[in-house]
Amino acid sequence: MVKIEKLQKRFNTNQVLNSLDLEINKAGVFAVVGPNGSGKTTLIKAILGMIVPDEGTIHIMGENIEKNAHYRTQIDYLPQIANFPTNLKVSELINMIKDLRKGKTCEDKSLISLFELEPFLNKKLGTLSGGTKQKVNLLLTFMFDSPLMILDEPTTGLDPIALLHLKAMIKSQKTKGKTVLITSHIMNFVEEISDEIVFLLDGNIHFKGTINALKSKTGHSSFELAIASILRQNRHD
Repeated sequence: MVKIEKLQKRFNTNQVLNSLDLEINKAGVFAVVGPNGSGKTTLIKAILGMIVPDEGTIHIMGENIEKNAHYRTQIDYLPQIANFPTNLKVSELINMIKDLRKGKTCEDKSLISLFELEPFLNKKLGTLSGGTKQKVNLLLTFMFDSPLMILDEPTTGLDPIALLHLKAMIKSQKTKGKTVLITSHIMNFVEEISDEIVFLLDGNIHFKGTINALKSKTGHSSFELAIASILRQNRHD
């Protein structure tokens, strides 16, 4: 599904990705975690073709993404910040995205109902609260049926009920045989939802595997303490 080899990216003198290798070839939920500045956002943007790496290759479903925009039709992406046009109504935005992705299976009506967005369909996006914008963001991501999903900090601004819906939706994607990549700073969310984690630090992957394997490796029964242990160990090396 995703194969990354020797990926490098530098911004001025800052080496953000350092000959990074990553392979995910099965369905499931994979959380990319790490401190601020570890390279998570750059990695996601490279997979999406939003930045061009200095070196290395990225294959999505067997296709080299270099000079190839078609692969993006197989990805549903949730950005961390929903920068919607403020003058558009919610319904207008939904219809615009549907037009842009013609030919894709669309489940917008069920998601509108699930997130109780009916009262907001004729409201302009600039008038919505942050939590409601995030629900619209989730709707636009989950209403299609692509084999790869990338969710960047998906829990931001969600109330407890919407968060429960999100967890159920992510689990349902896995049962459909999809691959879901998530970035999140919320460790209890990561622990509950993930099949494997990818721990990124200084542009390198320092751990890839299950949370139980991480706990066993570090000798900590707490996921947060296990993450902290890996972080301390590598910063002292």
